[in-house]
Amino acid sequence: MKKLLPLIFCILVFQTLNAQVNFTDSNLPIVVINTNTQTIIDTAKITCDMGIISNGIGMRNYTTDPFNNFIGFIGIEIRGSTSQQYPKKSYGFETRTPAGLALNVPLLGMPAENDWILYGAYPDKSLMRNEITYHLFSLMDAYSPRFVYCELVIDGQYMGVYSLMERIKIDHNRVNIAKLDSNDLAGDSLTGGYIIKIDKPTGSSALSWTSPYQFNVKYLYHDPQDNELNPIQAQYIQDYVTAFEDTVYGPNFSDTAGGFRRYINTGTFIDFFLMEELGRTVDGYRSSSFMYKDKDSKGGKLSCGPMWDFNLSYGNADYCAAYDTTGWQYNFESICPGFTLEPPAWWPRLLQDTLYTRELKCRWNYLRQTILSTTSINSWIDSVALHLNESQQRNFTEWPILGQYVNWNYFVGNSYQEEIDYLKWWFQARSTWMDANLPGTCPMITVGNSELKTENSKLEIYPNPASTEIRLQFTSKEHFETTVYDLVGKPVLSTKDKNIINISELANGIYFLKTAQGTKLFTNKFIKQ
Repeated sequence: MKKLLPLIFCILVFQTLNAQVNFTDSNLPIVVINTNTQTIIDTAKITCDMGIISNGIGMRNYTTDPFNNFIGFIGIEIRGSTSQQYPKKSYGFETRTPAGLALNVPLLGMPAENDWILYGAYPDKSLMRNEITYHLFSLMDAYSPRFVYCELVIDGQYMGVYSLMERIKIDHNRVNIAKLDSNDLAGDSLTGGYIIKIDKPTGSSALSWTSPYQFNVKYLYHDPQDNELNPIQAQYIQDYVTAFEDTVYGPNFSDTAGGFRRYINTGTFIDFFLMEELGRTVDGYRSSSFMYKDKDSKGGKLSCGPMWDFNLSYGNADYCAAYDTTGWQYNFESICPGFTLEPPAWWPRLLQDTLYTRELKCRWNYLRQTILSTTSINSWIDSVALHLNESQQRNFTEWPILGQYVNWNYFVGNSYQEEIDYLKWWFQARSTWMDANLPGTCPMITVGNSELKTENSKLEIYPNPASTEIRLQFTSKEHFETTVYDLVGKPVLSTKDKNIINISELANGIYFLKTAQGTKLFTNKFIKQ
């Protein structure tokens, strides 16, 4: 390998110097690929050389710099389904040893793995609809794909702004659930872990099953892939999902003990629903919709997520009312009947449960006060637009589509700034409509002691969401008592003079916490997941 690296380095540097665009340096990392005169295709990975230049935050990266983040071999292919119609391609690649085996390496500060994606936004001229979705979901849930913006050169050709991002898979640093081995065929070992997705039949899996309740809802095996699964394992996860569907469509679906909550982590379904509706994603719910299940001994319920494929979201599609800031995407079939794929009918079914909608509304209110506030979202968009200010100019020189319609733009801005302004406007308009129209009522819980007075400042809780314990940012020499209430106002946990509270025995959901000290009362909410 050491003997090959100088040769790879020389070839890659030569390729960059012959780029068609006058591309010499960037504030973003630079990724350089040499195909050795091969053609990248979408049916099989070809072995290529790759180098990455990344001199650190605030430092310039020059095409003449040494490859200091990665230099070596990759297997690469074109990825995507409908997105392959665009001239700017996206790629999936695997980092490899000289012998062609998968090689786990950290890239651009992301944890070591071997499965990666180079995503090149094309119809999304803001260059950030996927990225803001992954960013927001990473603040809401256990895992969301990490990404780093870069500029890409292939065989001397400047390709534009890309995101080097993680592919969704089972891994300690990605979807952190149990790995399923081929001999895990019975007992607890059979029950996890699985990643499946609702998608079109061409969505990377040759083997799928159809919902017994909807012919146009297809479940695909993602990880392990269909060819890695034993038939017993494939049947197990199918039976589990079907049991959930049987229950959610059954007469006692909302029963807190025997209903749908037996099968799903409701908090993850709520977060997934809120992100799909916030984005009004035209493909929402019916494709690229991931779910995963861990072993029963590790929780074992079905979770929704991570989020994926939002390039035609946030007002960026001109069909099926996806551009409208009003209305619900889960009603897609009534808006746009006759499509090959449709959202599962269990989304509106869940909204018939008043406890579920109460949790939904409380979660939305909490998020709107924090990471989904208009101020917070606008700040992130502006900071990323500034980060991309110089690179987006090169991108749209190579791909001159500003001011031009690209399938399936609803809004066509004449400049990058107009695209950014539209994205911010859409976020605000959609959020405001959801504020007023999201079903459910989030109650204000009272302790029932008229002598207690609520302080203006809330008690800080971390982590939030949490799974096993929460910590209170509360320091006092006086005695204090903390009580945890569920959404119907029932006390479920009480402690005295403790800053660390064990919540592992609580069911997943939203809770109110009140800490009383003398005549003072401190309050906040937290999510158990």
